[in-house]
Amino acid sequence: MKRKTKREATPEWVSQITAMRDRLGINQAELARRLECSAMTISRWERGLLQPSAEHFIQLGNLGNRTEAWFFWEMAGIQPARMVEALGGTSRAKKTAGSRKLEIGARNGGALASEKRSDMVGVPLLKAVAGTHGTAGDKRNSLRAVPTLQVIAVPAGWCPNPTYTSLIRVTGKSMQPVIRDHDILAVDAYQTERGRLYGQIVLVTSEAHGLSVSRLSHYDRIDVLEAEDRHFEPVILKKSGGWRIVGRVLWSISGIT
Repeated sequence: MKRKTKREATPEWVSQITAMRDRLGINQAELARRLECSAMTISRWERGLLQPSAEHFIQLGNLGNRTEAWFFWEMAGIQPARMVEALGGTSRAKKTAGSRKLEIGARNGGALASEKRSDMVGVPLLKAVAGTHGTAGDKRNSLRAVPTLQVIAVPAGWCPNPTYTSLIRVTGKSMQPVIRDHDILAVDAYQTERGRLYGQIVLVTSEAHGLSVSRLSHYDRIDVLEAEDRHFEPVILKKSGGWRIVGRVLWSISGIT
């Protein structure tokens, strides 16, 4: 690694990271926890010894205020205009509620594009596919190491935990009409506690079936993964079954190719 000489200017992202951390009132360890990296990594960033990856710049942007967000997203190679333009491809967006159905939000491309930038967050669309209940998905233990295809700007209110939220395409028809074949799902990987997700649609994974989308139900001390189409057999969650919850499905989007 090339040593930085005294004549070399400190990169702007160094001061931006430190300033944001100070504004948030958190130490390096807490920032590392939020970004799921090590405190040593944060220290190296703030000393200018290591530049954050594009994925980490996106996460930093999601933690920041309006000015900080757009600075970090541009450092990730994202053009602000392109982020807002991406919203024009959405024809349907549905936000989850506690009921059996997803609450349909009347949000078309024009409405989304009119949102203020300060109300937007960048969410990475991952290079992975999840199957619906009964359909095999990509063999992934988690979403952490999945490469990003692009970043889509969405209203901040849609993502309660933006640094843990990512988008993934789904294949299969067993979750129709709630989730359709080729929809894109927003998954909050912060929400994994089983007892708080009963009745919700979740993304799960197992070595045998890969990533899968199902509804998590609870019946008399038994946890079950179910499809919306009852012709598909439910899966009883046993300790020996190997299933793990990756996160809660927040909402879905159709119309992005």
